Amino acid sequence: MKDLTRRRFFEDSVMAAAGAALPASLLAQEKTAAVSPGEKLTVAIIGCGIRGKAHARELARLPDCDIAYVCDPDLDRADEVGALLSGELKRPLPKKVQDLRVIFDDKSVDAVFIATPNHWHSLAGIWAMQAGKDAYVEKPVSQNVAEGRRLVEVAHELGRICQTGTQNRSRGALAEAVKFMHEGKLGEVKLARSIIYGGRGSIGGPVETPMPPRCDYNLWAGPAPLTKLTRARFHYDWHWMWDTGNGDIGNSNVHSIDICRWGLGVTGLGRSVTSYGGRLGYTDVGDTPNSQVGIFDFGDKTIVSETRGLKSAPFHPAIKAMWFFYGSEGIIAETGLYDPEGKLIQAFDGKSVSHFANFLDAVRTRKREDLKAEILEGHQSSGLCHLANISYRLGTKAPVKEIQSRLGEVGTNAEAQEDLERTRHYLAEAGIDLEKTPMTLGRRLRLDGDREKFLDDPEADALLKREYRDPFVVAGV
Repeated sequence: MKDLTRRRFFEDSVMAAAGAALPASLLAQEKTAAVSPGEKLTVAIIGCGIRGKAHARELARLPDCDIAYVCDPDLDRADEVGALLSGELKRPLPKKVQDLRVIFDDKSVDAVFIATPNHWHSLAGIWAMQAGKDAYVEKPVSQNVAEGRRLVEVAHELGRICQTGTQNRSRGALAEAVKFMHEGKLGEVKLARSIIYGGRGSIGGPVETPMPPRCDYNLWAGPAPLTKLTRARFHYDWHWMWDTGNGDIGNSNVHSIDICRWGLGVTGLGRSVTSYGGRLGYTDVGDTPNSQVGIFDFGDKTIVSETRGLKSAPFHPAIKAMWFFYGSEGIIAETGLYDPEGKLIQAFDGKSVSHFANFLDAVRTRKREDLKAEILEGHQSSGLCHLANISYRLGTKAPVKEIQSRLGEVGTNAEAQEDLERTRHYLAEAGIDLEKTPMTLGRRLRLDGDREKFLDDPEADALLKREYRDPFVVAGV
């Protein structure tokens, strides 16, 4: 990672502070000393949807923090989380605000938990850290690659503690399985698969989107365009729009892609990416594919992700798992070691920890290495999802035979052809005639993985970042 110069950081911080109306004094705050174990931390939850409620439940179990704020542009949602905390979870009623900058202005807040829609993740984290707070950022940690890199830069330049919400890294049994691989006990491991099979239906439209009555759309949109919405449901279905979401590869598959990276021990964004699929089986206003294969080439190692949003048979007839590692000595799936026929040989065991408590522990010690999912790991795993989507967005409709031929360019050709045949069969079982509604074959994109740029493809490079809406700007990207 390229370090920021002090001059660049100063200029970027001033730009961000001016745009966000953050007091300049907040940028000078530095909590660099360790916090006493007996001293409570003051925290805030930003984003009060499904994940925000989950954050409230997790934090309510921890006696060493006070939840001072809940924040959401839709005040009805903030009220729901406030009521959850003060009622069922028996915590004091927090302050409820619409604008996250109110929290950043409050010097008493030590850390924030960001559970907003994807398009706010990086900017909220950056502003929080520039205001002297530590940040837990839900996955994917960014809406695009460039802002994810900026999030990492700000965290490291300021010495902030920044955790990624890929909580599987805090599972003890999984850590033991990864250790087993890293010690060479699975033999040579060159291939990992990330599997997300789960039915999602049409989101409908185009219709006039009903705006929640107490929602500030300007604050909700933030960095995204303030466009007229045409989906039937305002909340959650932003996942399937390029302006605000990243499809199910970024929503669900990012978890198992992160584990594939961890187990294989690969860093950076790899050498090339190819993706294919489509939004098949129905017609609606969604942008993102509901069926998608991504192939990530790391030279001698490969990650393949499969995302299926239509009814599908299980990936493996005997092993229920979201990730598979294939070694010369067997298979690891979830937290078990299997023989090639799918017979369980060993179940790994290990002590798990709360991912939230792990973050707060690191906030106290000020040691980035104490984090189970430091923000650089989250950026790289999220980045792979973005690369697959860029490949897909630059693709063209293609018959299966052409996809077969083009996949011959991929280093792991045998596995790539197997994935294609399995996908073709899945879609046929779901009633999709690929001759009438062909899949989109994404562009094969070659990378300088360390610089996080494509090779000789300015059209793809343009999709590594976005245009921001003033004043909600990620400065320096």
